[in-house]
Amino acid sequence: MNKRQLLAGLLAVSPVIVLLVTYLAGAMVAGDFYKLSIAVAFVVASIYAIAILRGKSIDERVDSFSAGASNSRIMYMVWIFVLAGAFASTAKAMGAVDSTVNLTLHFIPSNFLPAGIFIATCFISMSIGTSVGTIVALTPVVTALAPQIGCDVAWLVAIVVGGAFFGDNLSFISDTTIAATQTQGCSMRSKFCENFLLVTPAAIVTLLLYAFSATTLSATTPPDITFIDWIKVIPYVIVIIAALCGVNVLLVLVIGTVSTLVIGVACSSFDVLTFFDASGKGIVSMGELIIVTMLAGGLLEIVRINGGIDFVIRIITSRLRSKRVAELAIVSITALANMCTANNTIAILTVGEISHDIATKFAISPRRSASLLDTTSCVVQGIIPYGAQLLMASGLASISPIAIIPHLYYPMCVAIIVVLSIIIKPKIKSKL
Repeated sequence: MNKRQLLAGLLAVSPVIVLLVTYLAGAMVAGDFYKLSIAVAFVVASIYAIAILRGKSIDERVDSFSAGASNSRIMYMVWIFVLAGAFASTAKAMGAVDSTVNLTLHFIPSNFLPAGIFIATCFISMSIGTSVGTIVALTPVVTALAPQIGCDVAWLVAIVVGGAFFGDNLSFISDTTIAATQTQGCSMRSKFCENFLLVTPAAIVTLLLYAFSATTLSATTPPDITFIDWIKVIPYVIVIIAALCGVNVLLVLVIGTVSTLVIGVACSSFDVLTFFDASGKGIVSMGELIIVTMLAGGLLEIVRINGGIDFVIRIITSRLRSKRVAELAIVSITALANMCTANNTIAILTVGEISHDIATKFAISPRRSASLLDTTSCVVQGIIPYGAQLLMASGLASISPIAIIPHLYYPMCVAIIVVLSIIIKPKIKSKL
């Protein structure tokens, strides 16, 4: 690669650098990560991205940006945000959150709640195959639960996010599983077995961390719950059961929201007008998430058009010499693609073909390359503050995504284990 190509490549990926520098610099100047909206950083980076796109008029540049901001993947996420906001707000208005919290406090001792929440989240996410759907269902519950047991909201939300990615990574019906196995040419079963060896130790370590961390919770004694309004728990039960049955996440949220209307009116918790008012407030509360999502889509489309993603991939794969380095390359390009696309499925599809070529050249089994793709993408997606999962979780909990990241024990443990599995090269392997 000559100097001219290098400079062109650096220019292509510079919008992402501008985004990160703007956000981090603003936070450092303010002395608080919570004072600068990430939407502002995206606006600055987006204006810069449009400015550096060459060979097109201003109108054409804006059209290219808009095409990325409004593609089907982005609009699908917007629909999820809108419906999730409506469901969360109406469920809270009709008393579903309070009733679910009371139910939880009644049956589970507070010092076992963190570990219990993690296990439940892992199971639900693995069953429904979507981390976003799991986060939507459980974040409002743990947000309301936190003050009852005297612990940090961000900590409990991080438990849900971690468990959601555990299930998403192993699920047979997850988009990432489908993308990884199809691009690498292996069966879902063999990829599952390979993934299981990586993520199970991380899940066990995380579970122990949450169990021991629970001893540091506030000594606040949860109230003695003698009455539970069982009928108001039904919306969450419906959402979880529908998701477990494989119902589309959008339909799940519609069904859940309608159930809050029926039960809320039946229990005289609110009338129809109050329901619509709560729905509107919930939708509006997702405004920043929707703006960030669309700006990210447009920004990354400009990076793609300029050849930024291809440039990064070429840089990483230019000097491969061994199987161990080849596996590190697969992990690296997947991580970078995920950082640039903010979507783990798209990241896998972006680097899937190149990863398959690398795996073939260095005799890496398809199940191993698929596992590295899937696991790495889930790790990165779980810790980037502009990813859909953290944006959704922070939006529902009314906290900054940055506040959640330090408590994401599970993704961090998985990252360490993935790297160790490459460096140490354990002999234990799936026979499938």
